[in-house]
Formats: sequence, structure tokens, C-alpha cells
Amino acid sequence: QLQVVESGGGLVQPGGSLILSCSASRFALDYYAIGWFRQAPGKERGGVPCIRSSDGTIYYADSVKGRLPISRDNAINTVVLQMNALKPEETAVYYCAVNPRPYGDNWYRLYEYEDWGQGTQVTVSS
Repeated sequence: QLQVVESGGGLVQPGGSLILSCSASRFALDYYAIGWFRQAPGKERGGVPCIRSSDGTIYYADSVKGRLPISRDNAINTVVLQMNALKPEETAVYYCAVNPRPYGDNWYRLYEYEDWGQGTQVTVSS
């Protein structure tokens, strides 16, 4: 298993910001893709942004383009998701996951990710 741990969730007001982090301590993220996915109550898990660390390629879902930038902090072996202008409908458990073989055109798809963190709750509410 490629173990990752999420952090940074919490309660935020609509329009506010949070920073989510996905950290790996047992392996280097350089050779894999890291994806963020979210699951709201009663809904299926869906993609947010993903980054392929080997070449820096980034995939964004249309709903978050320009608003939820993703980046990698090489110094601390961490992928950071900056969440800006959050909406109430984005309340969900956010998961970090690893695609161990991020090649091909579908590298960012949910089914390509095999190792998952425990999730962190994000609640957007007044």
C-alpha cells in the first residue's frame, strides 16, 4: 500500500477558504499521481483535481477550475489543495488517493486510484 494522510478539513463559511494537505511518509510522491475526491452524503464519490507528479500534469474538474489550485510541496512530500470561494454544496468528506501507474489518457479517473487516505471532513455553512 502507498499510504497517504489527509489534513486541513473543518468548518468554513460560504466564500471562505481552506487548505487541504495530502502527505506521504513512506514513499516519495514523485512517481505517482495524487488525486482529491469528495463524497457528500447520499452521493457518489467524485473527482476534484489530480496531479501527476512525474511531469506536473494537472487535471481539474470544470466546477473547480481557477478556484481550487493544486500543487506539490517537494520539501515536505505533500500535495496541497487550496480551496477558495467555497460553496455549501461542496460540503463533503474529501479523500486523497494514489494512482500507482499514472499513464494513459485516463490517469485522473476515479477507478485508476488504488490507495486511499481516511478522508477529512469539509463543512461549508453559515
